[in-house]
Amino acid sequence: AFEQPVSKRQRRHDEKYNQSYIMYHSTSLSNACQIMIIGFTPSTGGMLGPGVYLSKSYTKACAYPKSLPPGEEQVIIKARVRVGKVKRIDYQGHPLQYSWHKKGYDTAWVPPNCGMVPSGLEEDCVWDPKRIEILNISNMDAVLRTLSYTMYHGTTLSNARQIVRNGFIPSSGGMLGPGVYVSRSFQKACAYPQVLPPGEERVVLKIRVRVGKVKRIDYNGHPLQYTWHQHGYDTAWVPPMCGMVPSGLEEDCLWDPKRIEVLAVLDK
Repeated sequence: AFEQPVSKRQRRHDEKYNQSYIMYHSTSLSNACQIMIIGFTPSTGGMLGPGVYLSKSYTKACAYPKSLPPGEEQVIIKARVRVGKVKRIDYQGHPLQYSWHKKGYDTAWVPPNCGMVPSGLEEDCVWDPKRIEILNISNMDAVLRTLSYTMYHGTTLSNARQIVRNGFIPSSGGMLGPGVYVSRSFQKACAYPQVLPPGEERVVLKIRVRVGKVKRIDYNGHPLQYTWHQHGYDTAWVPPMCGMVPSGLEEDCLWDPKRIEVLAVLDK
């Protein structure tokens, strides 16, 4: 079958609603880590109602958050935003100021110098976080140091008690060399230890891991398979379905046990 030609009207429509812009969003370091893991979470309210607030102005983004909790750092996120159908909101009390999405718009736009923003700089509110692609994060090293994931570690009940009391002890070797072996897959953790001593029972530790700087190791014989820590990495990561793990499930190896916090001891 032949493809139907696209009409000029359809092309104009596609060009209009598929436009993307570089924008900025400023937040705290801990919030930036959450955004890296799960994506943006729309605010419940604001000058334009619920949504994700960004600006094409880097200067404006730098002014937020207006106050930071003690010990927090400011992080600027650079993003590409597919704005979709845009509604201009250029005065307080606009009929669609809080209801623009209900009328079929994807983004609300406050133009510069319209009197709504004290700085006079423009502002955007995006309804769907999936329209936002993260391009870069300032202070990325700090974000990576703080970034954490929930993972699992299978062991015996007696070992679990020792770990809860004294912390993890790195293995002397393994597929990725010395370290603590964990996985984001609960299923994988349930398979360990492969040989259970008589009278023991398997349990799974649910843990929070600050992964730090991560090296992807995706084939046997990788040049850094056993030396990743010597090159400045905190974690080695074997991605799923790369051929290194028989089950096809992902695996992580942490160099420093202090990066691991036990959250719970779970029955298999």
